[in-house]
Amino acid sequence: MRRRRHGRDKEAPELDITAFLNLMVVLVPFLLVSAVFSRVTILELNMPSGAGGGAPDDPTVTVEVVVRKQALEISDGEKVIARFPNLNATEESETVQPDVTVVEADGQNTDLAVLPTAEVYDLKKLTEFLLQVKASYPEKTDSILLMEADIAYEHLVGVMDTVRGAEVRVEGSDPNDPSAVEKVILFPDISIGDAP
Repeated sequence: MRRRRHGRDKEAPELDITAFLNLMVVLVPFLLVSAVFSRVTILELNMPSGAGGGAPDDPTVTVEVVVRKQALEISDGEKVIARFPNLNATEESETVQPDVTVVEADGQNTDLAVLPTAEVYDLKKLTEFLLQVKASYPEKTDSILLMEADIAYEHLVGVMDTVRGAEVRVEGSDPNDPSAVEKVILFPDISIGDAP
């Protein structure tokens, strides 16, 4: 009697991965094209120098913008030369914030009430005043931005953008003409510190 050897004579079947490779050839470019890449913007800042630090552009002129809850103040380093009140401040000088509360899954309340900077501070008046200062001192590029402790980050960035530069419409141009607006660099070298 002969015994049959079924398992020993058979070769191992070859694994066909052609369909899988075809899927990868199509899937990888699709995922790369549809991926959302985040853009990181870096704001370059100068830290306030100490007593023995570097000298400013013009030692006789200092541009300080102090951001307080009640107002924006511009000073020359010694005294306040301009003050623009908070647009949402009441007579008691309290800031009015909208009531926006979100209840998260864990039951905790989270306040998301941050108004746009232009609705809290009068950035147009700040821009006009800084343009006057820039006209008086065209070579000056440094400024100091001082903030109170509980000012929102969005307001910090909004005021910094205003101090850095402004868009100015050319005199006598058509108000609907977007090419008549030019970017003016004001004080791009900003140092940040705490308000006194």
